[in-house]
Parts: sequence; C-alpha cells; structure tokens
Amino acid sequence: MIKLNAIGKTCPIPVIMLKNALKDIPEGEVELLIDNEISVQNIEKFCNELGHSYSFQEKDGIFSFHILKKAKEKEAMASEGVLAATDDSYCVVVDSDEMGKGDSALGKTLIKGFIYTLTEMETLPKAVIFYNKGVFLAAEGCETEEDLKKLQDMGVEVLSCGACVNFYNLADKIKVGTITNMYNIINTQIKYGKVIKP
Repeated sequence: MIKLNAIGKTCPIPVIMLKNALKDIPEGEVELLIDNEISVQNIEKFCNELGHSYSFQEKDGIFSFHILKKAKEKEAMASEGVLAATDDSYCVVVDSDEMGKGDSALGKTLIKGFIYTLTEMETLPKAVIFYNKGVFLAAEGCETEEDLKKLQDMGVEVLSCGACVNFYNLADKIKVGTITNMYNIINTQIKYGKVIKP
C-alpha cells in the first residue's frame, strides 16, 4: 500500500499526489489523508471518472481515503488522470496575475495553483503566453517563476508580450521565457489551434 499525507495541502495538490501515485503502479491500493471537504469532493470525482474503487472515513476533521486501482481499469481513458483528446496541441493565454474576478488574494492563489497544475498535466501545452498584467507571473521573484522554469525545461514555450513588459517596466525582470510581439502571439495561437484561458 502506498501512503500519502496531503494534510494541510489545498487542491489541486492532493489530486495530483494521488494521480502520480496511481500512475506508478499497475494495480494496488493507495491511502490518502486529507483535511478539507473540497479535496474530498475532488478526490471522489477523480476516482469516479477513472473508475477506481474507493472508500473513506472521517475522524476529527481528517479524511482517510482508500483507493483501489485494478489492472485494466478504464484503459480507454488517458493515462491516469486526464481524459484523451483527439488533438493534444493547445496553448494557454494569461492576461492577469490573478485568476477570475473577486477577491484579489484568492485570485493570486488560484493562478499560482493553475500554473503549478500545468506542470503536472499528462498533456502539456505547447506554449504559455502572458500579456497585460499576466507578464508579472514571468518576472523575477514571482511565486510562479519556478513552475514556469519547469514548464520551459519540459519543452513548453513561455512568451511574454513585449509591449506589456515595457508598459510595466519589467524588461530587466522577465527571467523565464522570451519577450515577443503581438504578431508572434497571434501566430502561436493560430498554430496550436486550441487556446485555454484561465
């Protein structure tokens, strides 16, 4: 049995920990400890989508999941955690240093989680494009810097809009990827067909 302790970790980290553990075994059991109900819901959804058997118990706010992976469970689905797509070419465009509208602190936490989750996807984007305030995410000292470097090392093109970089006086602070122009930004989106915007 593989034992995972995700206590204190917010989603998507518990799901990613489970995905990676299941990926490494053809069959077997994983025990996962979590301490928040949002993660409980996401783990249940993950297991249901992939057809893994599971049960859990709660004691003093700690949820103990037992997930059973059987050989050949839902093999038609893409490798452990991501549904198969007919065309895996896509790029991601990010126009803010926050994700969604509402509380700013929450938005910054969400975009950090989004960038981190990209590094754990089975199918990586071909490019991540930053424009407007999104360029701050590629700047030195930003909490997303290391995850973007990881994506770049895995072959993902990281592009920042030059006009935006200059507007925010970040020319000397962009430490990940390439500063580019609007023509290349549009061309990249056309080339990869599918565009995801968080």
